Amino acid sequence: MTEERRGDERRSEERRVGRVHHEGPGEGRMRSADEGLLERQSDPNFVHTDPWRVLRIMGEFVDGFDVLARVGLAVTVFGSARTKPDSPYYAAALEVGRGLAERGFAVITGGGPGIMEAANRGAHDAGGLSIGCNIELPHEQRPNPYANLSIDFRYFFVRKTMFVKYSEAFVVFPAASARSTSCSRRSR
Repeated sequence: MTEERRGDERRSEERRVGRVHHEGPGEGRMRSADEGLLERQSDPNFVHTDPWRVLRIMGEFVDGFDVLARVGLAVTVFGSARTKPDSPYYAAALEVGRGLAERGFAVITGGGPGIMEAANRGAHDAGGLSIGCNIELPHEQRPNPYANLSIDFRYFFVRKTMFVKYSEAFVVFPAASARSTSCSRRSR
């Protein structure tokens, strides 16, 4: 038997499933995509596997892009969630949000309390578009009541992408060190 023919026979024993190629011991570990789709999952924890995680991440990107692409001109305001309403920074963020809305800009924040709430409140009170990009945290953040458009994110990096992609400018208030690091990356 010629080498070429052996190669052809070997290839006929191999199996391709989408972009995955397997043979020999790999065959026993792989099933066709259709077989997997039709099989009832006995363990619901499969939704925490990497392939499902990728789909959730992709879904967050699609939802964020779909909503924020329609917003128009926007400015993201970064600041501490722990700033109290009696702080001068809170008052300044309130004025910034109001001023941006009066000039036709949507205001994007992390959607939480403190500086984020103040900027959203200023935009909301001025009749502007006030956007909160909330992050799901176990004990920390709940959406503030002043965002008239709110999007929930599970993944920080997807949320950060939305802040950067859809903003014409950034306003960074003190005590936002983690977020100001995020902002400095855009200029690179």
